[in-house]
Amino acid sequence: MGPISSDLTLSLLMLASLALIGGAIVLWRRRGFVRQVWLMLIAAAVMLADVAIWVIPVHDADAPTATAPTD
Repeated sequence: MGPISSDLTLSLLMLASLALIGGAIVLWRRRGFVRQVWLMLIAAAVMLADVAIWVIPVHDADAPTATAPTD
């Protein structure tokens, strides 16, 4: 099997960030897991920022996914 495509990678990052946010909400309701909740939210924010960097184009430039080599 060939290298993983950027579309699949971005999709997995989005799903993982949504799962982390959902898990943080569940732990927040249980009380007592405050540190884990914040760590999960920070990890989700980092993942979402990474997706934004790859997807949002910059003025006078292409998004990295537009210039990535394809098979």
